[in-house]
Amino acid sequence: MCQTSVVLDREGEQEMIMENVTSLEMLADGVRIAALFEEPQEITSVRLARIDFVTGTVILVENQKGNDNE
Repeated sequence: MCQTSVVLDREGEQEMIMENVTSLEMLADGVRIAALFEEPQEITSVRLARIDFVTGTVILVENQKGNDNE
């Protein structure tokens, strides 16, 4: 079974948030992710940048402060 990794990209530096993610839910100001045998985790003030289906990676970026166009 192929699960997905979620990483947070901060100015080119990628930080692993969670591996083997089984669900991702978009929230008003972030995401909620969960993996088997782990408590769900909410990451706030982020947005989805892209999903790489080949590597099974979800890339999140921090919301830009003061930018209401997104």
